[in-house]
Amino acid sequence: MDQTQPPATGGTRICSALAATLFVPAVLATLFVAFSTDRASRCLTYGEQCGWSLPGRLFWWGAGLGALACTVACVAATAWVRRPALAVQLVAECGALAVILSQA
Repeated sequence: MDQTQPPATGGTRICSALAATLFVPAVLATLFVAFSTDRASRCLTYGEQCGWSLPGRLFWWGAGLGALACTVACVAATAWVRRPALAVQLVAECGALAVILSQA
């Protein structure tokens, strides 16, 4: 009797959906850290040293690539497509968060 288990198919999909869901709170936490620096608090309080801005293109490219990779990871039929898509999603989301932190 061969009682082999079928391969788990939902692991990468669950991880991808979880990473996408937690991306928004991670952005908010990263913005909180960025706004708690001396330069940002001086800008908010006194209007001084406000010459920095978030490089929007880099952030939106990272967030967009993460969303596209999340879609691929959730929709793809085979694991050999889902696993690299999950890796790309995580790297893109971490890159978008690093863009925010670089402005702190």
